[in-house]
Amino acid sequence: MNGTIDVAIVGSGPAGCTLAALLALRGIRSVVFDDDKRPELLVGESLLPRVVSLMRRLDIEDRNKTFAQHKPGVGFIARDGSRLDFFFPHTPIGGVPNYAYNVPRPQFDNLLRTRAEELGVVFVKRRAELEKGSTPEREIQLSADCLASVPELNGRHPKLLVDSTGRARVFAKVIGVGSKRGKRNDVAYFAHFEDFDVQAKREGQAVITTLSRGWSWRIPLPGRLSVGVVVDKAVAKEHGDTPEERLESIINSEKFLAPAGKNRRRVTPVMTYTNYQLISERGHGPGWVAAGDAFGFVDPMLSPGLFMAMHSADLLDQHAFSKGAAILDQPAKLAKAFDKVFAELLDWHEAWSELIEYFYDGRMYALHAAGVQLSEKWGENALPRLMERHLTKHITRLLSGVATRSRYGRNLLKFSLKHLVWDVEPAENFAIRA
Repeated sequence: MNGTIDVAIVGSGPAGCTLAALLALRGIRSVVFDDDKRPELLVGESLLPRVVSLMRRLDIEDRNKTFAQHKPGVGFIARDGSRLDFFFPHTPIGGVPNYAYNVPRPQFDNLLRTRAEELGVVFVKRRAELEKGSTPEREIQLSADCLASVPELNGRHPKLLVDSTGRARVFAKVIGVGSKRGKRNDVAYFAHFEDFDVQAKREGQAVITTLSRGWSWRIPLPGRLSVGVVVDKAVAKEHGDTPEERLESIINSEKFLAPAGKNRRRVTPVMTYTNYQLISERGHGPGWVAAGDAFGFVDPMLSPGLFMAMHSADLLDQHAFSKGAAILDQPAKLAKAFDKVFAELLDWHEAWSELIEYFYDGRMYALHAAGVQLSEKWGENALPRLMERHLTKHITRLLSGVATRSRYGRNLLKFSLKHLVWDVEPAENFAIRA
């Protein structure tokens, strides 16, 4: 590996560590700034099959298995108790593994960092000090004091800075990059419990439940269950003054959660997570690029967050660095490669938002109810039932991250929602209420 450090990554979350490791595999050295401040729990514990492909590329899947729970799929429980259960197929999905994992995030994030260190990535335990760039080629830069504090840089400013600061979006704030927020602005409270029933159909299945107001997740982890509730901020205030009071009160007030958690014992603090959606106006500029949540993040309902963070790093690696470090000396070519990355990321965000909205507004549940009726009326081998199976196959591919951007799958779902739902309750009866 070249001895010169050409890339500095600010933030050591999944996007930053994944990118650092992938660059190292290309022979490109990087330094990662990390203040080593992490909460005990992090959201994003339920992964998608596409993440397993990246684990294999980084050669960490076997180590991940030692602390993770195998995930066969996801289930959705509607307000009336009806269920939608999606399981990954028996064979790989379009070349992607047909399973995923639920992971305790601190251990998973530490594994990504450990792998990056094994590949020669330098980690600096300090907050990066940033300022607006002093040349046209550098829109943002490390301060002189920060630069001098890292011996490995030898006083030389890296050719590229990467913003992997997550929702803090540090670069955007320094240089004034705007953003567009989504329409929801909820709050989530979550903790890990023992003796809390997940109500899964198969071991390891994550379960999403529609609440009287809001929704909840239950994610099985080895020896415990991650339980979270996502509600409007005004609703949260009705359930107490502290996160602990609010989580416990909401669980006790819900007809599916209360019996499932009647013998529960909380084994972690209660964490608070502000649930909103955001996309930056741009993801790169002269001398810098954003990765993961620093560019944008979507609603966590279908667990796209960690996949999108790691996949953004993968896209940067594929489109910009597949032929090595030489592109760092070609600003126009590098900018063109980054344009391609963010065009693809924007399409990912649009696809996820579209799919998630079908669950929020109840249309996915209404479609399922219509499918059940078709099966009961026509039997297993009739054409309507075969159509329903075909649709279920493609919805599973959309949910798994394998084909979330598929035009065929997305258009098939839109057509089905418009033309194949009849004689069932209105979609709004299934919708998640604020």
